[in-house]
Amino acid sequence: MSQDPAGDDIELIIPDDHAGARLDKTLAVLLPDYSRSRLKQWLSAGDLTVDGASPAPKTAIAGGERVRLIVPDDAHDETVAPEAMALDIVYEDEAILVLNKPAGLVMHPGAGNHHGTLQNALLAHDESLAALPRAGIVHRLDKDTSGILVVAKTFAAHKQLVADLAERTIKREYEAVALGVMTAGGHVDAPIDRHPIDRKKMAVREEGRDAVTHYRVTTRYRAHTHVRCRLESGRTHQIRVHMAHIRYPLLGDPVYGRRLSLPKDSSAPFIDVLRGFKRQALHAASLGLDHPVTGEAMQWHAPRPADFEALLAALAEDARAHGR
Repeated sequence: MSQDPAGDDIELIIPDDHAGARLDKTLAVLLPDYSRSRLKQWLSAGDLTVDGASPAPKTAIAGGERVRLIVPDDAHDETVAPEAMALDIVYEDEAILVLNKPAGLVMHPGAGNHHGTLQNALLAHDESLAALPRAGIVHRLDKDTSGILVVAKTFAAHKQLVADLAERTIKREYEAVALGVMTAGGHVDAPIDRHPIDRKKMAVREEGRDAVTHYRVTTRYRAHTHVRCRLESGRTHQIRVHMAHIRYPLLGDPVYGRRLSLPKDSSAPFIDVLRGFKRQALHAASLGLDHPVTGEAMQWHAPRPADFEALLAALAEDARAHGR
C-alpha cells in the first residue's frame, strides 16, 4: 500500500484472501478510515478505481487487483475540533503514539457523539495529526472497552500500520470475563458481518468476512470464567460476537449478553458488584507490532482498570467463600 502525502493518493493491492468477496465490503475493510457510502460515491465518481476502471460495488473480486484512491480535498471532516483531555500515553515518538484508552471514551465523532472523543483529544495533543485521516487512528476499541491502542503520527506510519493490520502482523490480546464456566480454551473460526435485521449489531453469518479468535482459560469461578483472547482478524465487535456465538457472552455486554448469572447463595455485596458492572467486561491488555519506521519489534501492556480489578476480586472472594 502506498500513499502520497501531498496529494493524499492511496494505492494498494487487494490481498488474495479476499477473493470471492464483494468489492464494496473489501474496500471497507482495506480503507477503514472512510465510510462505505463515501467509498461507493468515490467509486462512482472515478476518484476510486480498480485496475483503472470503476466497477459496480457488488462486483466479486479475484484478488490481486490494484486499487487507487485520489482522496478529494473535502474528504476529511474539518469540523472535528481539538479538545484538551488527559491521555494516558504509554509510548510516543515521531511516528507513533501508544495509549491506554479508558472505558467510556468514544474513538471519533459520530451520531450522538460530536465532542469529547479520542480524535478530539488527539488533535489537541498534536495539531499536526489534523493532516491524517481521523487524526491517525488506525484501529478501534468499542466505547466501553478499555485498553491499549496505537495511533499513527505520519502518513508513512499510517500506511504501514494499516498494511500490517491487513496482513495480521499486529498482535492484540484481550482479557475478558464470560458468563458460564468453560471447561477449556479453544478458538472460534466464524465469519462476521452486519446483523441482517439490526444494522447496529454484528453477527456470525456464512457470507461474512473471515474472523478467528483464540481464547484460553485464566481462572474459573462459580458461574463465570476469566479468559484471555487473541485476535487473528479484527472485525467489529469480534470478541463479543464470537464469545456469544459459543454461548459464553461477556459479562455486562448490553448488546450480545444475556441475563446475569447469580450463583446460588451469593452475598449481597457480590450481587451488587455483578449488577454494578455496566459495560462489557473486556480490556485490551497488550499490543505487539513491528515499528512502522525502524522495524523494531515492540510490545506494550495496559494494566486492568479499577472496575475490572474489582470485578475479578469479587469473583475470587465469592469462589473462596464457597470452597472453590
